[in-house]
Amino acid sequence: MSRSRQPPLVTGISPNEGIPWTKVTIRGENLGTGPTDLIGLTICGHNCLLTAEWMSASKIVCRVGQAKNDKGDIIVTTKSGGKGTSTVSFKLLKPEKIGILDQSAVWVDEMNYYDMRTDRNKGIPPLSLRPANPLGIEIEKCKLPQKNLEVLFHGMSADFTSENFSAAWYLIENHSTTSFEQLKMAVTNLKRQANKKSEGSLAYVKGGLSTFFEAQDALSAIHQKLEADGTEKVEGSMTQKLENVLNRASNTADTLFQEVLGRKDKADSTRNALNVLQRFKFLFNLPLNIKRNIQKGDYDVVINDYEKAKSLFGKTEVQVFKKYYAEVEAGIEDLRELLLKKLLETPSTLHDQKRYIRYLSDLHAPGDPAWQCIGAQHKWTLKLMQDCKEGHMKSLKGHPGPHSPMLDLDNDVRPSVLGHLSQTASLKRGSSFQSGRDDTWRYKTPHRVAFVEKLTKLVLSQLPNFWKLWISYVNGSLFSETAEKSGQSERSKNVRQRQNDFKKMIQEVMHSLVKLIRGALLPLSLREGDGRQYGGWEVQAELSGQWLAHVIQTIRLTYESLTALEIPNDMLQIIQDLILDLRIRCIMVTLQHTAEEIKRLAEKEDWVVDNEGLTSLPCQFEQSIVHSLQSLKGVVDCKPGEASVFQQPKTQEEVCQLCINIMQVFIYCLEQLSTKPDADIDTTHLSVDVSSPDLFGSIHEDFSLTSEQRLLIVLSNCCYLERHTFLNIAEHFEKHNFQGIEKITQVSMASLKELDQRLFENYIELKADPIVGSLEPGIYAGYFDWKDCLPPAGVRNYLKEALVNIIAVHAEVFTISKELVPRVLARVVEAVSEELSRLMQCVSSFSRNGALQARLEICALRDTVAIYLTSESRSSFKQALEALPQLASGADKNL
Repeated sequence: MSRSRQPPLVTGISPNEGIPWTKVTIRGENLGTGPTDLIGLTICGHNCLLTAEWMSASKIVCRVGQAKNDKGDIIVTTKSGGKGTSTVSFKLLKPEKIGILDQSAVWVDEMNYYDMRTDRNKGIPPLSLRPANPLGIEIEKCKLPQKNLEVLFHGMSADFTSENFSAAWYLIENHSTTSFEQLKMAVTNLKRQANKKSEGSLAYVKGGLSTFFEAQDALSAIHQKLEADGTEKVEGSMTQKLENVLNRASNTADTLFQEVLGRKDKADSTRNALNVLQRFKFLFNLPLNIKRNIQKGDYDVVINDYEKAKSLFGKTEVQVFKKYYAEVEAGIEDLRELLLKKLLETPSTLHDQKRYIRYLSDLHAPGDPAWQCIGAQHKWTLKLMQDCKEGHMKSLKGHPGPHSPMLDLDNDVRPSVLGHLSQTASLKRGSSFQSGRDDTWRYKTPHRVAFVEKLTKLVLSQLPNFWKLWISYVNGSLFSETAEKSGQSERSKNVRQRQNDFKKMIQEVMHSLVKLIRGALLPLSLREGDGRQYGGWEVQAELSGQWLAHVIQTIRLTYESLTALEIPNDMLQIIQDLILDLRIRCIMVTLQHTAEEIKRLAEKEDWVVDNEGLTSLPCQFEQSIVHSLQSLKGVVDCKPGEASVFQQPKTQEEVCQLCINIMQVFIYCLEQLSTKPDADIDTTHLSVDVSSPDLFGSIHEDFSLTSEQRLLIVLSNCCYLERHTFLNIAEHFEKHNFQGIEKITQVSMASLKELDQRLFENYIELKADPIVGSLEPGIYAGYFDWKDCLPPAGVRNYLKEALVNIIAVHAEVFTISKELVPRVLARVVEAVSEELSRLMQCVSSFSRNGALQARLEICALRDTVAIYLTSESRSSFKQALEALPQLASGADKNL
C-alpha cells in the first residue's frame, strides 16, 4: 500500500496528566485527512479510538482509557500516513475511588460517575456504528481527486456526522452520476427514517406486539401454577416460603445498612439544605446585611439590596422565604423611620435633606417626606427668630453687653452678606463713630441694632436653603427617576395644592421678621395684639439717626439678598414698607437731633468777630444742617423699587415743620445771646483782627464786651443769615430733594426779620435816646434864650457833644460791622433831627441873633451828617429851618 503522506507526529497534549476518562486535546502534524482516515489512537498503550473525535489534521479530542502503564506516548495511526510518533508523553494518575459506604470529608457527586456503559457511544460513533448509506440508494464513487474537493469546500467535511458537514460535497463524492428519480426516492427514504425516529419506543411496541402477548401469557401461567400450589398446601405454599425468604432478606439488609442509609439520608438532607442556603444566600443574609449597612450609613447599598430582594421574593409563596422577606421589610421600615427622623432634624444642610428625601422616595415611604421637611424647616426658622429675640431680651436684662449665648450664626451666614455689612463701616456717622467698625465699636452697638443685625443674618442663613428645597420639590429633582415615574401625577397634584401653602410659609417668615424689627425699632407701629409677642423692649433712649441709617442699610442688603433668590416681589413688599417707615423715622429723629444740637450752639458762641463783623455761629449753624443732610443722603435716596420718602403729604408736612423748627431754634438762640446779661457772659475777649489794627485802637485786649456790642454782633450775624446762610440752606434742602422749601424759607426769613427789627430798635433806643435827651438841656444850658442872645461866634458845645456822641456810635458800629454803619447812623440822625425840629417849633420867638445861631447850628449838624441823611431826617431839618425867621440881609447869609 503506497502512502502519499508523512506519518502522523504528536507534538502536544493538554492536559498532560490526569485520571482515566480525562478528556484531552491532542495536537500535532498529519493527524489524518478526515475522520475516516483515522484508524488508530493509543495513549499509554490503551486504545482510545472509540472515544476519539477528529477535528482537523492538527487536532484530535478524546478521553484517556484505563491504561496499564503510568506514563507513555500518544501514538496516532492513519490510512494515509501509517503509524506515527510522539514527542510528548501523558502521565496517568490513579483515581481515588470513594465507595458508597466509605466515609469522606467531601461530597461525592454521584451523578457524575463516569459509566462506560452509558458513555460508550458519546464520542464520534466508530465506523461500525455509522450507517453506510443514509440515503438508501446505490453509491457511485466520484473520480474527482480528494484534494480538489478539499480546496473547493475549504473547512467543510463530506462526513454527515460532522458538525461542518457539506451536503454538496457528499453528493459529488457518492452520487455524482445518480439520476434525479433516484434522488427523489432518497428523499422519501430520509423522511421515512425521520418518522421512525420520532415515533421512538411506540414503533418498537407496534413492531413486537405478538412478543408482548406471549410474555403476558407466560406470566399468567406461572401465576396460575403458584395459585394452584397454594390451595393444596396452605401453610407451606411456595409463595409463602418465597415471601418469608424475601422478608428475612429485607430485614437482614435493613439491619446491615440501616446506619449507612440513615447517614446517607441525613447527608442528603444536609446537602440539600446547604444547596438551598448557598443558592438563596443573598436573602438569608439580607436582614443582617441591612442592619450592618444602616449602622455604617451605606443607605445606597441597602436600597439596592432591597429592590433586588423585592423583585426576587416579593411575591414568593415559600414559607421560609416569606419569613425572611418579612424580616427584610421590618428592617426597611426601621430605616424609613430613621431617615425621616434624620430628615426632620434641625439644623441640617440642604445636601443632607436632598439625600434623605431621595432615599425615602426610593424606599417608597408613605406620605410626602419632602413636604414634611419643608414644614419642619419653616417651623425651625420661626423658632430661631423668636429665640433670637428672647436671647437678646435676656442679655439686655442680665448685663449690658450685646452678645448673648445664642446660636452663633456667623459661620453659616453667606459671605456676600457679611461683606455687604462690613462695607457699611463707611456710613456717615457722627464724630464719635469715626474710628470705624472695630471691636470697641461693636460693643457700643445698641442692643436693638445688634438684634436686628443678628436676626437678618439668621433669616439670610436659613431662607436660601428653604427656598432651594422648595424649587427642587417643584421641579422634581428631589426624587429619583423610579420614584418620579411612580408618583408623577400624584406629586404634580400635590405641588399645585401646596404652592399656596408654601407662599403662606414665606409670608409668615417675612411678617415675623418685619414685626420683630418693628417691635425693636418702631414699637408704636405694631398692632395691639402683636405688642407682647414682638415688642416688649425696655427702651432707655431713642436710637440716633446714624444707627437708624445703619439699620436701614442692613435691611436693604437683606432685601437685595432675598430678591437675588428670585422670591416674588409681592412677598417682599412688606420689607419695603418697613424700610420706608424706618427711613421716615430716621429723617424725623435726625432733624430733631439737629434741632437739639443747634439749641446748644449758643454755648459755643465765642464772640470772635472777623472782618465782616461775623462770628463763627452762622457758619456752625450751616455746617450742622449740611452734616445732618449728608448723613440722611443714603436714607433719602431711593434704591431700586423703593418709594420716595416724601410721597405722603403728612410726611412732607411733618418734615417741613421740623425744618422750620430748626431755623426758629437758631433764631431763638440769637435772641438769647443778644439779651444775655453781662454776668452770664464768659470773660472771653474780643480778638483784634490783625489786618486792620487801626480800627481797634480804642479797644484794649482786656476789654470785655458790652451789651450794645453784643447786640451789634448779633445784628451783624442776622444780616449775614438773611443774605447768605438761609439761602444756602434752602439750596441744600433742595439738593437733597426735600419738599416745601419755599415755606421753610418764607417762615424762617419772616422770623429772622422780626428778630432783626426788634434788636435794631433796642440798639437805636440804647444809643439815640441819650443823645436826643441831651439836646434840650444842652440848648438851654446857662439860661440861654433865643430872644436875647449874642451874635453867633460858632456852634455851641451841646452840638459838639451830640456830634461826638454820634461819632462814638459810628466808631462802635464800624468796629463791629461796616455794613451796619449807614443803617444805625441814619436812624440816630433821624432821631436827633426830629428832636431838633420839635425843639425849634416849640420856640415862641427868635431874636435876629437867635435865628442866626439856630440856623447856624441846624445847618452845621445837617452838613456834618449829610451822608447819613434820609428823607425823614431831611424833612425834619427842613421843618426846623422853616420854624426860624427868614434871613433879612446878605451878610447874615454869608455868616
